[in-house]
Amino acid sequence: MTHIKYLLVFAAAGLLYACSDNPNEATGSVDTAMPSTTPPNSLPSTLPSSSSTAVNGFTVEEITQFNSPWAMTFLPDGRLLVTEMAGKLHIYDPASGTKGSISGVPEVRHVAQGGLGDVVLHPKYASNSLIYISYVEPGEGGLGAAVARAKLVLDEAGKGALEELEVIWRQTPKKSGDGHFGYRIAFDNDGMLWISSSERKEFDPAQDMDSNLGKIVRLNDDGSTPADNPFTDQGDVAAQVWSLGHRNILGLAFAEDGRLWAHEMGPKDGDELNLIEKAGNYGYPIVSNGNHYDDTPIPNHDTRPEFLAPKITWTPVISPAGFIIYDGEQFPDWQGSGFIGGLSSKALVRIEFDGDSAREAERFDMQRRIREIEQGPNGAIWLLEDGTRNGSSWLLKLTPKKLMAN
Repeated sequence: MTHIKYLLVFAAAGLLYACSDNPNEATGSVDTAMPSTTPPNSLPSTLPSSSSTAVNGFTVEEITQFNSPWAMTFLPDGRLLVTEMAGKLHIYDPASGTKGSISGVPEVRHVAQGGLGDVVLHPKYASNSLIYISYVEPGEGGLGAAVARAKLVLDEAGKGALEELEVIWRQTPKKSGDGHFGYRIAFDNDGMLWISSSERKEFDPAQDMDSNLGKIVRLNDDGSTPADNPFTDQGDVAAQVWSLGHRNILGLAFAEDGRLWAHEMGPKDGDELNLIEKAGNYGYPIVSNGNHYDDTPIPNHDTRPEFLAPKITWTPVISPAGFIIYDGEQFPDWQGSGFIGGLSSKALVRIEFDGDSAREAERFDMQRRIREIEQGPNGAIWLLEDGTRNGSSWLLKLTPKKLMAN
């Protein structure tokens, strides 16, 4: 195992932004840099040599590499499950540096913006061994996301298998094309299952209640529909829906107070962070703080107050991916902060919350596209570098500078 340790000492800053997020995701084209800008309430940043010191520094450690990884989650014993878009599920042990494979993953269709996606544990994993995965599957009409659950059976050799796998949710309807699946998964404190279902670059389905595209879905842990969902009286897929009017949702996270926050990629400009409300309509594609890629304008949120406006918008975009709300001990000053990965911005963005409001507090220039963020068992912050453009990507571990002194 290769370990390369170096200091990245930053204060908050906005450095590189890209003029658009999704062309880079879909085509792998080179980011087009916009002039550097600095977010409000932030400080200038520097990237000194490894011998430099600063009060607000942290250490980034390159741990191991994966091939186009998309998501990760920690097991109770400290091992890590990592998905690769092409359809592989790995188990990695940070203590020993050993990497194994998990068999039994369903057939995955790997396309530009999708493949094997998220992986999360059931809240009672310690007693039932259930994990949930999302992935792209083919079917009538094209492609769509699916969520399956299975028992994870591990052996002493560090390998394992998914057993008793069952698909419990599907995007409806399937669409042609290779983008905007979303398919992030999260559990709340009540054990309810939440899934982000993006609008597949089709715009109008986000407002169509005969479709679960462009929605945030709330289900029981077995995939059945809760009786207290807001649109159960409409039946069919509408009964799954908690909120609508979303574009491409690539991050879900619950705050300590139980509030659900979600970020989504805007079109050309206008990335969003939203506080998710029951039956809330967030307006896409009727309103957006960005325009279409051909520069056709879209009315801003403030022109249609009946739609819920984002708490933060980003222009130029950050291309958000991955999301946690931190509650660990290693970074006590960051407890309660949100962390969002940036693809085109190549950044780690820290968010401060105040009730139902939020603001960008700091931005750390990572100089690489960040796909995924997780909090480790001991409070370290772990990142997955995006690999959709160049394949191999680093698993990164962030710890306070003082912990790496020896």
